[in-house]
Parts: sequence; structure tokens; C-alpha cells
Amino acid sequence: MEFCTPGFLGLEPKYTSYARSRFAVLPIPYDATTSYNVGTRNGPEAILRASAQVELYDEELEGEFFRAGVATLAPLEPRAAGPGEMHEAIFKAGKRLVADGKFVIGLGGEHSVSSGLVRAAMTRHKKLSVLQIDAHSDLRDAYHGTPFSHASVMRRIHDLGAGIVPVGIRAISPEDRAFMKKTRLEPIAARRCFMSDDWIDEALDRLTDDVYLTIDIDGFDPAYAPGTGTPEPGGLDWYQVTGLLRLVCAEKNVVGADIVEVMPLPGQTVTEFLAARLAYKIMAYVQARK
Repeated sequence: MEFCTPGFLGLEPKYTSYARSRFAVLPIPYDATTSYNVGTRNGPEAILRASAQVELYDEELEGEFFRAGVATLAPLEPRAAGPGEMHEAIFKAGKRLVADGKFVIGLGGEHSVSSGLVRAAMTRHKKLSVLQIDAHSDLRDAYHGTPFSHASVMRRIHDLGAGIVPVGIRAISPEDRAFMKKTRLEPIAARRCFMSDDWIDEALDRLTDDVYLTIDIDGFDPAYAPGTGTPEPGGLDWYQVTGLLRLVCAEKNVVGADIVEVMPLPGQTVTEFLAARLAYKIMAYVQARK
């Protein structure tokens, strides 16, 4: 097993030992199926670089949660054989980390990487639900000739038997809507998140005890996270997302997470820093519950 140095948060070696670390960060620089702007393959490296500037003291929870240990794996090499092969490679890498008892945080790369990570998490947690923060529903059965497209990732996760709770959705295809009606899967639309607060309780009620978090960075409004391949107006803000995550981590057993679709933009670091800060927030919320 190879590791990345410097790793997430730029920690001292005594906090990055794999054997003693609760968290394992897995960079996945893959973007073979992106359908608009390309460049999410550069996201993991940019997030890791930005993470060195994240303050280790969490002002909200008043603690230094990196002390639980954060090991950063070497980036997972993309597979040229196709998206299906890449899914298998991600699954195998994630399965090994899960078997070792690690809380895995995947850094994408495009959103298709999430299905392999969820599949890995389900080797230990059978009754898993997935909280999806996203602008797009991603429920097409296939897109551009592959069922492992980033536009099909939540359909693949549904096929695994995991429940899905989509939040922040504001871009849906006719195929997505037909599948939602067939399966009675109703997303929590972004506009609703600005109209009242009852959506948070609904999201919590729809999740099972064991939860996986998948966060497409375009779930945020592009004013906060402009560096993404398919930005959609009308998205969520920092406090809506972190407020939801804090409650989910407090009331549920969150077992893994990923942050995907970060596409670094020349001349700025806004999006990758937000993603880095968000990854550390997830660690803090999870560790605070423990």
C-alpha cells in the first residue's frame, strides 16, 4: 500500500500512520465520463494542496479532530480499459480500507467514483443509505454509452440496494423523473431548502441508521464553488450543507464519505479550499459523535 506525502492537512508523521489513523483519504483523479467541462482529474491534488492551509482547530466544535489520525493513500491510478474496470478498481481499493476498519473519504474526480466506494462500504454495512448532496439527480441508466457514467452514479448505487436521499437537486432529465416516479424517490429540491427548514427533518427521517455521504461540489451554489464541470445556479450555501451534515453525523452512524467533481480553475483556489475544509468538517463531526 502506497501513501501520499505530504498528505491531507499536511500533518506531522505521528498523525498519519495508517495503523493508528481512524480516517483514510483516497484520492481518485478520474474524469473519463464527464459530459461538459473536463478537469476533475486535477481535483484531488488541488484539494490536498489546499488542505495544508486549513486551520486544524475547529472553531464550531472547539477541538482539534485531526488527532484521530489521517492517513492519505497514493492517488488511485485511472484504468484505461473503461469505466467498468475503474469501478472495480475503486471497489477493491475501498474494500481493503473498509476491511481495515477505516473511515474512508474519497476525493474525486468525477462523481462516478462514488458507486465503487459505496459498494465497498456495503461489504460491512448492509443496510446503508446514501445522503446525496448534488445539483443533478444522476439517475440515468446509462449515458454516452456506459452505465458507469457520472450521470448514472446514483442509479448504480440504487441498484446496489442502498437507499438514496438526494438534497439540493435542481437539474433533472426526463429519464431521471420517470425513474423517480417508478421508485417513489422524491428529491429534496434546492428551492425547498430556501423556503423552510422542514427539509432537514425529512432528510434525517429518510436515512437509515448507517449512512454514507456523497457530496458533489456542484450541490453548492457556483457563487461558493465555481470550480466544477457542470455548475448549476440556485445551489446550497456553506451553512445549509454543514448544518445538515452536523445533524446527520450526530444522529446517524456515518460510515464513509466522498467529495467529487472539483475542477480547479486557473487563478483561484476557492472551490478546492471549500472541499478541503468540508472534508475536515466531516472528520470533525464524525469524531465528535464518537
